[in-house]
Amino acid sequence: MNDKSFAEVAMEMGGKSLEESKSIGKIDSADDQVERLFKDKHKTNNSPAYRAVWDKKFPTSEFFDNFAVDNTHRCTLLNCLDTVSRHRDHGTLYENGKLSEALISDLAQCGYFGLLVPLPDKPQIAFSEFAPFLSEMAAIEPSVAGLASVHGCIGSVDPIKTFGSKEQKEKWLPMLASGERLSAFALTEPGAGSDMTALKTHAHLDGEDYVLDGRKLFITNATYGRLVSVVCLVDDAPQILLVDLPPTDTDTFQIETYGLHALKKLHNNALVFKNHRVPKENLIRLDKGNGLTVAYHGLNLGRVSLCANASGCMKAMLASILPWGCYRATYGQEIRNRELVQNRIGTLAAYILSCDALVSWCSTLIDEGYRGELECIVAKNFGSECQKEAAIDLCMKTHGGRSFLAGHFIGDNIHEFLAPLIYEGEGDMLNMAFFKSLVKDHGTQYFEPVGKAMAKLGKKRMSPLDMARNYKCLVPYAKWLVQDSLSPRDRGCVEFDTSDRKLAKSLQSHADFAMRNLQALSSEISSTMRKHQLRLADRQCKISMLSKRVQNLITMLATIGYAYGTYRHSPTTLELTDVSCELLRNKITGRHPTDAQIKKISSVGKRISSGPFSDLDLSSIMMRY
Repeated sequence: MNDKSFAEVAMEMGGKSLEESKSIGKIDSADDQVERLFKDKHKTNNSPAYRAVWDKKFPTSEFFDNFAVDNTHRCTLLNCLDTVSRHRDHGTLYENGKLSEALISDLAQCGYFGLLVPLPDKPQIAFSEFAPFLSEMAAIEPSVAGLASVHGCIGSVDPIKTFGSKEQKEKWLPMLASGERLSAFALTEPGAGSDMTALKTHAHLDGEDYVLDGRKLFITNATYGRLVSVVCLVDDAPQILLVDLPPTDTDTFQIETYGLHALKKLHNNALVFKNHRVPKENLIRLDKGNGLTVAYHGLNLGRVSLCANASGCMKAMLASILPWGCYRATYGQEIRNRELVQNRIGTLAAYILSCDALVSWCSTLIDEGYRGELECIVAKNFGSECQKEAAIDLCMKTHGGRSFLAGHFIGDNIHEFLAPLIYEGEGDMLNMAFFKSLVKDHGTQYFEPVGKAMAKLGKKRMSPLDMARNYKCLVPYAKWLVQDSLSPRDRGCVEFDTSDRKLAKSLQSHADFAMRNLQALSSEISSTMRKHQLRLADRQCKISMLSKRVQNLITMLATIGYAYGTYRHSPTTLELTDVSCELLRNKITGRHPTDAQIKKISSVGKRISSGPFSDLDLSSIMMRY
């Protein structure tokens, strides 16, 4: 029985080293194991994004009917928001440059750290309620939102509640919910990041303890007295060891600090273990899978949270631009009346809308039992790229030289706004991961038999004679190719009933464009695989570009579905949906904005800039300057 993944087989046949091929195989195996542990709906090939590309029948309802609005715990969430606002107003958010212990204690009293922790007397809140809430929190203070995201999504909460034993849940979940223990996830090492198979940290069983040795780097939320899920090698396989960090450095454990431009208000440290003993009952044991399986499960939650955080940060940027646009005048004219500034405001608002749409859509899919691997990559990549553009091209340029002053919202936080491009997977690396998951089934079914035949011949490409002699391996793909070219595409049926006929026509056009192009991509993706064959793994730029097209089309549909399903009576929201879709269409087609598009974006920006903003704090924008 061949238990190698399609990617591993393809790389071996493509001439890659055994080490590189096996490393890819380990990652794919962990990825596959996540899917086997849960119901069929959890599998990637059942996800909306996958089916939108490969299925003949377009999954319309999965894009337009998956936006839950849950306010069950709204009072608790508002209390958390009010607590952070109060500390901000009183100047007690920070202590020695980090989030203050007083703030953390008050948030713990509000139940902030237990939002995603299931307890016998208190179920966790739905992720579709938690994720949009993070956006609200990030608009007040992104670091507080990041704290909850790390703790609840990728820290120790998800590994324990999803994979932990009954005893581990009973011991740790109450402490994690109360804030007695805050948590982190330790995967990255000096030589292991994107390549999760390059781990060196290891543990061996000695009596009643595991003895842990190794170094972890860039671990957010890791400081003394916290619970860290450490990914380490146990019997040469990556596993998760729950490490309750001591209150101080010891002979066997040290925290190393370093200068880091991002995450300045959170603890981000290196952890050094030297013969550090951990009780053997702290190992998360899986019947199937290993530590990478656990890591893959929690990453999707973290990626959606990053998109939510991006939305909140961009809302804060918009809140900084609006009063500045009234205060700042050039040649006797407030800059909010300048087309350029209006265009920036309209663009920024459109980005916020699409991020909110992806957060709502992805979190709802997860609540409904989908894994959301492809969809959450879309959210993470879109949110981080928009946040980068918003910070530099929209907000910084509007504030001008003041944005470089110490104490300015942009200047002080620019690294915070750029760092998500790297967190939870660098963007282009995620694009390739997206592509790999998207083509895995297609490749295994149709291209792997051909690749094996080529490998047997010792050739990178078949000649016509070779094809004639090995025609049997080509028959299944030939049948698919014929069926794909002859079968009509079902784009579903989406009709937008609104009093604004012009807008309804525009949204219909965008939806049809996205549906049509998503299903057409199955042929293009397959053609790319056919063209490059065993050399496909080396065409990273091509893979990344194809992934971006798919992701932008998915974002278009999610934005339309969210806006129309939730805000269909808001003309401004629907106009921003139109703007967002046109911006995305330009990226997909490579076109420059038309004059009509520029006027449309600026018109929406003008209305937003003319609205009330009396609740915004002008002093926070102007500082003492």
